[in-house]
Amino acid sequence: MKGKKLHTVHRFLDEAGDCTFYGKKRKSIIGTTGVSNCFIMGMVKFKEPFEPVREKIIELQKQVSSDPYFQVPSVIKKKEIGGYFFHAKDDLPEIRKLFFDYIKTVNLSFEAIVARKSIERFTTKHKDNECYFYADILSHLLKNKLHQGKRLVLNIAEKGTSTKNQNLELALEKAKERFAKKLNQQSIKEAKDILEVIDLSFMHRKDVKAGIVFNVTNPLQEPLLNIADYVCWAVQRLFEKGETRYYDFVKEKVSLVVDIYDSAKYKDFKNYYSPKHPLTAENKISPQLH
Repeated sequence: MKGKKLHTVHRFLDEAGDCTFYGKKRKSIIGTTGVSNCFIMGMVKFKEPFEPVREKIIELQKQVSSDPYFQVPSVIKKKEIGGYFFHAKDDLPEIRKLFFDYIKTVNLSFEAIVARKSIERFTTKHKDNECYFYADILSHLLKNKLHQGKRLVLNIAEKGTSTKNQNLELALEKAKERFAKKLNQQSIKEAKDILEVIDLSFMHRKDVKAGIVFNVTNPLQEPLLNIADYVCWAVQRLFEKGETRYYDFVKEKVSLVVDIYDSAKYKDFKNYYSPKHPLTAENKISPQLH
């Protein structure tokens, strides 16, 4: 009905890894010290009211911030520049355990896109542009979220120029194109099974974008991003290190991981992972030759 207020839903997005490909003299530095082999975009959906979750995270942040045992440089530095927040890469093992234990208690689902980094693909597909690479990966995460009848607020962790409005709009346009292409390639029934489409009629509307809002923020402003960060990191550890224990601990929360450039497993969607088809240490990315 015209003028009907859209129901608002929120998703919380963060990433793991980096969009770095080149070092000095355009030499590939993928997988070298401090540079990841892959880039991961993850999204959290809360299946319970998220306001109490946010309040609990703030309470846990205060607990860590005030506990003498946790007064190490990584915590002290955050306190000095604005306030402590959970960040899996920097946190002590004891802090990680505290927050992972809490994540286990929250009713949520997480999905992620894993993009293995390749100089050849970066040059040909992404035009040697880190922002374009970011937008392209984000579009894969968004392409099955374009539902009619909902105002979708995408709370996304700030990442320099990659999360500037123009680049996010590019990601959204690419998501719409990918969704339309998927429908052209498959039957409606198959598309529903794979992409969880609820109502396909919106594809004929001109105002699809009107119901989607990007809210670029940071972990200090939005504590719920801390959960997205932690689960992204758990998935990243598996792909980068072959370390499965963090992923295994929260595996039931990870509804979908798509390893989009693992072409060897494209047949029968074997590059799609879920609790019934989980990731294993075999998903570790082999070191690249430079």
